[in-house]
Amino acid sequence: MIFERTFVLVGHCWADRSALKSTIARTVPDATIVRANSTAALDKVLTVDREGAVLMVNRVLDGRFATDSGVELIRQLARGDAAPAMLLISDYPEAQTEAEVAGALRGFGKSQLHEAQTADKITGSAR
Repeated sequence: MIFERTFVLVGHCWADRSALKSTIARTVPDATIVRANSTAALDKVLTVDREGAVLMVNRVLDGRFATDSGVELIRQLARGDAAPAMLLISDYPEAQTEAEVAGALRGFGKSQLHEAQTADKITGSAR
């Protein structure tokens, strides 16, 4: 099944997943939200819905990935054909800049979940 808007929470702990899921659901009520805490889980999601997926990548990945760096994961995924939309979830401006250079859209930090600009970034990434 291919979803119109699938947000993939990549490498987040349980508490962060819950907060992000709530923010996304409030912003995009019809969104499908899934988690990927391993390379295998992420590959499975991207096989089904690569073009419709929006990856919300943690700066420091929690789970089973070949790297613990969200920016490095973004860099790897951006190299391939038809890279998915990706946003780094980090409060560090320098990490956001590095992620953009690597191929991501400008993301947001966990401290910004309730700001209007965050909702704009979420809805803008899902187009």
